[in-house]
Amino acid sequence: MNKKKVVTIGGGTGTFQLLKGLKNYNIDLTAVVNMADDGGSSGKLRDEMGVLPPGDIRRALVALSDDAKMLRELFEYRFENNNGDHSLGNLILAALEKITGDHGKAIKQASEILNLKGKVLPVTIQETNIFAELENGRVLQGQTEVSYSKTDAKIKRVFLDPLVNIYEETEKAILDADVIVICPGDLYGSLIPNLLVNGMKEAIQNSNAKIVYVCNIVGKNKTENFKASDFVREIERYLDKKIDSVVLNTKKPTEKLLNDYRMENSSFVEADLDDSYEIVKGEFSNEVWSEIKTILRHDSEEISRVLMGMI
Repeated sequence: MNKKKVVTIGGGTGTFQLLKGLKNYNIDLTAVVNMADDGGSSGKLRDEMGVLPPGDIRRALVALSDDAKMLRELFEYRFENNNGDHSLGNLILAALEKITGDHGKAIKQASEILNLKGKVLPVTIQETNIFAELENGRVLQGQTEVSYSKTDAKIKRVFLDPLVNIYEETEKAILDADVIVICPGDLYGSLIPNLLVNGMKEAIQNSNAKIVYVCNIVGKNKTENFKASDFVREIERYLDKKIDSVVLNTKKPTEKLLNDYRMENSSFVEADLDDSYEIVKGEFSNEVWSEIKTILRHDSEEISRVLMGMI
């Protein structure tokens, strides 16, 4: 019996959480990753070395790596000096791109080092930036501004400049997929940039795959006060196709954590979708300690179990 082909689309920690769980199942797993990141280490490496942003790729590689704990820690390691701006994994990916002359080949080499339980593919191997036009006419430039600028104006539309083409292997993976999982994460900064790549939404539209969206637990920045229906509406707007199924977390955080999120202009996402979708609801979140504060994250094992039940 052939393995089910599952493709995830996203970038950042949302994708990381899903991949950690899905890699433990007997499926043909491919992670398609956003390439419009320009913040932190990725942005500096883009500027200083002229390479494509490695950060989201690195996270996906680490998530799909086997149980060789030391290799995972090596890719995540940061030196306590000026090089602390960069994880060693980002530097390795940048070096591999320079050595091979090709971002796709660099990822394949890194995948062999980490002995992946799946495949990681960039949505494109061409350089681009994301822009957001606000309802007040102002235009935000770059992923950092789109995701973190302090403005109350809502986003009217997002777009890429220059417009770039889908990576050939990514297109094939999507066309061959049995299930496409749209991951939770930064809606305008990490997720939608994937759908804006030329040929991406067309590949999804032409695929016979079931489309499953794992909805965000928390709305923040430009998605503060978004309900589940708002996230789905925006994804479908850029996808030009209806999502088949939506996975919704119903486990509310403690009142203290809710208040902490409110102080950061973030909010718990209300599960308000109607029955025109196949909806799976459940307690899929955990409160975890991250660096200096407690945050909400999808439970990798629970969410992957639910997704496997939908395949």
